[in-house]
Amino acid sequence: MKKKQWQGWGPGEQAEQHYLVQPRALAGGGDVRHVSEFLRASGWRDKSKKGGPLTMESPDRAVRVAYDPYVLPGGWTIHGTADGPGDAWSAHLGQQAPVEIVAGLTDALTRPQSAHAPNVWGPLEEQNWPTRFEGGHYMATSPDGTVWMQYRQGADGEAMWWTGGKDSQGYGWAASFTPNTPMYLVQAFSAELASPEPVMRPRGRVPQSPEIRTWSVSVRPSQLSAWQQARITAARAATWARTSARRTRPRTTARPHTPAVSARTRR
Repeated sequence: MKKKQWQGWGPGEQAEQHYLVQPRALAGGGDVRHVSEFLRASGWRDKSKKGGPLTMESPDRAVRVAYDPYVLPGGWTIHGTADGPGDAWSAHLGQQAPVEIVAGLTDALTRPQSAHAPNVWGPLEEQNWPTRFEGGHYMATSPDGTVWMQYRQGADGEAMWWTGGKDSQGYGWAASFTPNTPMYLVQAFSAELASPEPVMRPRGRVPQSPEIRTWSVSVRPSQLSAWQQARITAARAATWARTSARRTRPRTTARPHTPAVSARTRR
């Protein structure tokens, strides 16, 4: 039997129904490849075992990103190691955390840290999230009350970041960050959390929540593929640029001076 060669999407491709969902925090998990393929294009290694959870490892092996839907409650775990035992950090995000918001943190792992001091609350305040002290914790809540970001003291006295989204029916997710999670990563996460831009979900993957708003859109498969490829191409280009810059960086340390050896005097 001859194998039929796939000819790609042609002019006659059928548009598929998708939905733009807002607020994005209540849009559901989405396609995990939004996170994993960007990391792969940025030079991360896929350490996943066949049939097991997704596991991606940074080029320097200092950070691991895992997604496990096979356990309860399931979800994302990002773990960073460091030289000292007290410097390791981790973040845990529920299974229904939208991949676009998760990518705020994971994409930032692939970029150099900004020279500017991070401000976790800045992106929230820009979107008019009220901030306040509540029960000894500092907290910001979205204008519609469905999403929050909190810096709190745990029962053992240890500080932590706690965030998430939940509708009036209890549907939603939560996430936590250990106190030593790099602040520029938490800020990158909060920027995606507060973004007013809707996210897209295919038909049948939109949560039934009274708090969400949806707009039906018709999308061709080739359009979806092009959008996904643009994100991957951007990751590859950024990785190539950083690698090239390191290779062409001029030497900044002078080589040790070796004095010339004088001719041996004949005795």
